Amino acid sequence: MEQKRGKFNSNFGFLMVTIGTAVGLGNLWSFPYKMGVGGGFAFLLIYIVMAIFVGYPLMMGEIALGRKTQKAAIAAFEQCDSRFKFVGFLEMLVPFCLLCFYCTFGGYVIKYFVANLGDIFGASWGVGGTDSGEFFGTFISSGAPAVAYGLLFLVMTSLILVCGVAEGLERFSKFAMPVLFVMLLIVVVRSCTLPGAMEGVKFIFTPDFTVFEGKGWLKVLGLAGSQMFFSLSLGSSAVIAFGSYLNKDANIEQNSLIIPFADTIVAVLSGLAVMPAVFAYGLQPASGPSLLFVSLQAVFNGMGRFGTYFGAFFYLLVFFAAISSSIGMMEGGIAPFTDMAHKKGKKAKRHLYVLFITCTGALGSTLVSMDALGSSGFWHPFGLKTWLDFFDLLGEGIFMPLGSLLMTIVLGWTRRHYIDDEIALSSPYRSRKFVNLCLRYIAPVFMVLLIIVQLNSFFNFTDLI
Repeated sequence: MEQKRGKFNSNFGFLMVTIGTAVGLGNLWSFPYKMGVGGGFAFLLIYIVMAIFVGYPLMMGEIALGRKTQKAAIAAFEQCDSRFKFVGFLEMLVPFCLLCFYCTFGGYVIKYFVANLGDIFGASWGVGGTDSGEFFGTFISSGAPAVAYGLLFLVMTSLILVCGVAEGLERFSKFAMPVLFVMLLIVVVRSCTLPGAMEGVKFIFTPDFTVFEGKGWLKVLGLAGSQMFFSLSLGSSAVIAFGSYLNKDANIEQNSLIIPFADTIVAVLSGLAVMPAVFAYGLQPASGPSLLFVSLQAVFNGMGRFGTYFGAFFYLLVFFAAISSSIGMMEGGIAPFTDMAHKKGKKAKRHLYVLFITCTGALGSTLVSMDALGSSGFWHPFGLKTWLDFFDLLGEGIFMPLGSLLMTIVLGWTRRHYIDDEIALSSPYRSRKFVNLCLRYIAPVFMVLLIIVQLNSFFNFTDLI
């Protein structure tokens, strides 16, 4: 019995959803602070190299695999090579892991938008007039309020997804992504026109490779590689699901180029939105995850009355980016359940799948929120510092790069050229030799290195870094 699957109404809708999944907190939160830790231009260079030699071929592989099989990750790998069906399960687990801390940070974003909005209206819950570090510490350790904001973000994501592929994901992304881009440009212009902002611009674009000295290049590789996977949502089952919703006349080769390119452009713009402001106010670019909430809020507080408006506008921008990414991320966890129902000849109950992943996300997000970035005194598995690190280790540190490594084995070795005919349906496939070379030799080497560096960053079990 044939079952109807979700479909995108247009290739533009597919691009907006996929780019929206890529352009989230990965760009506006983690890219600037990882760039700060990774030495600015040196990090950017490695990121671009990995986007070309790993991101582009893997993006093409996942889109083509989804469209050819018309299935999400589990069934797609089973149809391609049944021995690697387990890879689909690995990828399906990623959204469940990432949502546990992503929704917590999404809640932080909502809180900071509300706080800056409060300053505009002179409300008591505003952030102005307080030390930004103290405000952040007080909020994340607040218990129920921090949990509530995270759950609010999760519920908003779920409500969009209940509407389906075309009416939910596609309709929201076609509206949100153009708005986000315009908002980001406004923030960039303001940030780059602050007194002393050019030092931040130089930090991003002036070649300085001192950070590569010794084995420092491995640290930068780990930062850039994890950023690329987290940002592009590779190895998370989301892109394969989106590919399965894509029309057969869509140009996969062109789309696979546009998505990493657009994501990189937005990432660089995010750096230009953050780093010039950080340097203008004499703050540390390598201040880590708190850069978005502590350092930038200090910048907004220092701008006077205008800073309250600019802060509210900025965190609204971050919210749009975050929720556009979370809806795509969650879809990657929902789509395999739809396939399972269709395989059994049953009607897919999308609302129940959304409810299931929402409940699991709520449990994880509550745990991460209550943990208060490790300051709660909770026990943490594997000797890690936070529960955020635990979910990040599983999702971004292991499952995403491991799933992608195994996919290169499938498409580069056991089922070589499996996707070539699918890509050639709607394009001349001029990059065939390059993609096959990357999938067979280059990407696997990068993936192995990345997994080692990632595990070392969590456990420090070698002297690599």
